[in-house]
Order: sequence, then structure tokens, then C-alpha cells
Amino acid sequence: MIVQGERTFDAPRATVWQVLNDPAAMAATMPGVESFDVHDANRWTANVKIPLGLGGLKMKIDMNKTEERELEFAAMQIKGQGVGAMMNMVTKFDLSDEGAGTKMKWSADVKIAGPVGSMGQRVLQPIVNQQVQHVLGSLDTQVQAARTAGEKG
Repeated sequence: MIVQGERTFDAPRATVWQVLNDPAAMAATMPGVESFDVHDANRWTANVKIPLGLGGLKMKIDMNKTEERELEFAAMQIKGQGVGAMMNMVTKFDLSDEGAGTKMKWSADVKIAGPVGSMGQRVLQPIVNQQVQHVLGSLDTQVQAARTAGEKG
């Protein structure tokens, strides 16, 4: 299942890039993060509990940045494993100037296997969309906090 979209941030591109490349800031955007470990600048792991209907799906998610052009583009390979599900996702984003702000075009190719994956795209799509909106809203909050800190610094 492919999800994609655009988001405009009221902040300079360097600020948006800084947040997108800060593992701690990104961990704060993900729903259900229970713990987070940074291995190096390109690899980190999160233990999350993804809200799914009545319960939650606990997953260990490994993130690995696979490509980067500073201030413009990055791609990540994300693999998650939990009881009843395996997730494989490739996500990419492009940044460009939009007036005084920054436009981000993003896409994610999400594959979910196992019993959870067998629920089908019709069931999973709204859940994925809801999680994406949560991440984008949290990302905007992180960007605004970084912009404010930059203005004070």
C-alpha cells in the first residue's frame, strides 16, 4: 500500500531538515513509542505499541537511512517485527522552499505480512492514514519548537 502527500511547514528548510534528521525528535512524532535507541546517525530502533482497534500491536522497528542529499532528500528502510505482524516500509521525502516556509513531498510504500496483514488494505488503509496524520501533526509541532528555539538562540 502506497501513501503519499505534501505538507508545508512555517519554518526554513534547514530547520525542517534538522528535525527530520534528529532521531529523538522523530521518536517524539511516532505514536506509541515505549523505548528508543540510536545506534549511529543512520540507524535507530524503536519499541512501539501501535494502536489497532481494541488492543495494540507491539513491534520492534528498525530504521535505516539509505540515501540522503542534505536539505533536499532522504530515504529510509523501516522494518518492524511483532507478534502477528511483520512490516516493511520504504519512505522518502523531498524538501523545497515554499515562500518563507518549506514544502515536504513524502511517500511511503508499506507492506504488512502475517495475520495483521491479512486483514487487507480496506481495513488497514484507514489505520495507516490515521497514523500518518498523527506523525505529520507531531512533526509540525517539533518543527515549530525547533524554529522557536532557533529564533531565541
